Order: sequence, then structure tokens, then C-alpha cells
Amino acid sequence: MHCLRDEDALIPSPRGSLPKVCGALVAAIATGGLLLLSPGRLIHLVALATLIVTLGPLLHGLYLLLEELLHHSNTRYRGRSLLGHVLPACGLGPKTLLAAAMAALLLYLTRHSLMHKGQSWELVVLVPVLYALFKCLGVLGPSEVEVSDICEERKMNVAHGLAWSFYLGYLQLVLPSLEKSIDSFRGSHRDSFWGRGSQKLLILIPLNANISHKLEDEDGNIQFYDSLPNSELDRAGVRGRVYKHSVYRVKDKRGKAHDCAVEYATPLLTLYRMSQERSAGFGASERRQQVLLFYRTLRDVLDQSLECRNRYRLILIKDEHEDDPNFLSNTILRHLEQQNKEEFCLNGAPQQETNKPVEVEDWRNSEPMSREPTLMISLDRPQPLRGPVEDTDSFRAT
Repeated sequence: MHCLRDEDALIPSPRGSLPKVCGALVAAIATGGLLLLSPGRLIHLVALATLIVTLGPLLHGLYLLLEELLHHSNTRYRGRSLLGHVLPACGLGPKTLLAAAMAALLLYLTRHSLMHKGQSWELVVLVPVLYALFKCLGVLGPSEVEVSDICEERKMNVAHGLAWSFYLGYLQLVLPSLEKSIDSFRGSHRDSFWGRGSQKLLILIPLNANISHKLEDEDGNIQFYDSLPNSELDRAGVRGRVYKHSVYRVKDKRGKAHDCAVEYATPLLTLYRMSQERSAGFGASERRQQVLLFYRTLRDVLDQSLECRNRYRLILIKDEHEDDPNFLSNTILRHLEQQNKEEFCLNGAPQQETNKPVEVEDWRNSEPMSREPTLMISLDRPQPLRGPVEDTDSFRAT
């Protein structure tokens, strides 16, 4: 549990709706203040402010629409309809248009209460023009938080694509047959040290994304032992593409060996190489953020996968361990020990055999069960409720 709490403290959670709540609260307070100060002009002021605010994005959307129609209509939209695709892509969606139309209608209906008409209409013209100018120059561009929120909400990050590719192109193919491969390996290697909780594939995800191709180069307590039986699948025109897992022998402080199938998440190589290329525009801070998003996305995807359930374990490795040469082996052993405890809790302790069997008549005086009762779920269709039917024929027969 301590390890899980550490991971939860590192992994960024999805952003919430606090900005929306703050915006609604401040708008309500401002509206209430105007209602007390100028109750007769409230509707007009709200309509005027709404029109000014919405005309700016509409004008900027028209600039974007002109660019798209002149230079990108064929390459980006390929003949798709103007109303259904191009206008919403430029920010001229139905919500913005409806808000501007409603504001203009209210402003027209309350024009009699307008004071200083010239100044008000000057603001209606000047504010949208300046807004569109500042928007085009990037002065009013979206902040990094807004861009990050949009990318996470729409699954547009590099980490999302890598996580789904890792799942669909690898884990979903190999994890369903992992248990059979481990059983076959244990049958052919009598000297192996497989624990009850090591029947899963350990997937290492370091935060710095800097991984080596051989685990023994990072930790002296880890040695390559052998490989699990190969899995061959026909994929993308390749006949008999080979998928394999390496088995490593990890020694604890007492020198006891523990065998397990462990490997790094290979998409991290892509993230690390991207951070080394200038053209990728990918720094160390962005790489770390993408690694955390990769872990969160992969965890969420695997949690929903029935084929991969209970066949893997994701291990997030911090990068503050330069002083510990055996950090990697200790981390693996800690997760193996946690798996053994989980298997023990799920399966329960082995039932104790007794010399005297419990008779049916002595069920009230029988000993307590050696393990917790399990919940049995029936897959049969539910039957209608009905009262017991006496079988008189059986009594006559006896």
C-alpha cells in the first residue's frame, strides 16, 4: 500500500472543474452587485457585455475561416461540408453564434434604456477588433494549462498514442498466453525459483525514460536466466512474428534467488530519443510529464482489459536512486513480495486436514472453516418465483 500511495502522489490526476466554479461564482457576485446598483439597466448591461465578448471570437473565427478556405480546404477537409466541419473547426460553432444572436436580440429590445449610446456602440466595434488582433498575435493565446487540459481531454498527447500502441500492438497479444508460457517454462526448468506471486509480467516504467537494454548492467543482483517459450503470430503481413519475454533471476540480501519475467516498457525509448532531438521540441520536463501520462493511460487501459487482467504489474520507478546500486532489484523484490501477499489473501491459507471427518448430523458442533467463504455466481437465467410443489407420486411409490 505504501508503494501505491507513492505512485498516486506522482501521477497527475485529470483536471477538474474548479475554474468553471470560480467563473460562475464571480459572475454571480458581479451580477448581484449590478442588480443592487442599477436594477433597471441590468438586462441591457448583460446583453451589451455578452455581445462585446462574443463578437471578438467570432471576428477571429472569420479570419481563421478565410485562411482555411483559401489554402487548406482540399488538403485538410477534402470536400467536407462547410457548416458541419469547417465552421466549428474555426471556432464558429453553434454555441458562440447562438450567444451572439441572443445578446444582439436582448440589446435591441432594451435599446430604450441605453445611456451614452455613442460610447456604447464604439465599444461594441472597438473591443472585438482589438480582441481579434491580440488573438492573432498570440497575446491572448491559450496558456500551457489550457493546452495541456485540451490534449489530455481529447487524448491528443504523445503518451496516449504510445500507451494505446503498446497495449494493442503488444500486451493484448502476449499477456493472454503468459500463464501457459510460464507453466511450460517451469516444467522444463526444474531448478527455477518461481514464487506463487510471480506469475505476472513485470513492466518497468522509469520516470527519466532512460533505460538500458540489459538489466544486469544496472544492478549486480539481477542476472539473465533464460527466455520464456516464444509466441508466434501473423501480424501485418509478417508470417510467424516472434514475441518473447526474458526471465531474470533476482537475488535478495540473503542471497535467495527469485525468478520472474520482467522488462522495460519499450515506448519509453521513443520518449527518450524524442527528448534528444531538437526537431521534436521535447525537453526533459515535457518528457517526464509524458512518462507519467503514459503510465496513467496504460494503467487505465489495462484495468478495463479482460484479456490482460491479473497478468501484469506496472512498476513506476523514481529517478532519485543514484546512490543505491541495488535499487532496481530491491524494487522488483518488493513488488514480488506484495504479489505473494495478494495471492495469499485471495486464495487463502491451505485448508487443514483433520483425522475425524465432520458428519452431517454434527454440523452445529463442527469446527470453524479454515478460510473465508467465497461468493458463488450463477450464470443461469433467473426463474420465476413459485411455491413448493408436493410430489405425492413419490410418497405413493415409497
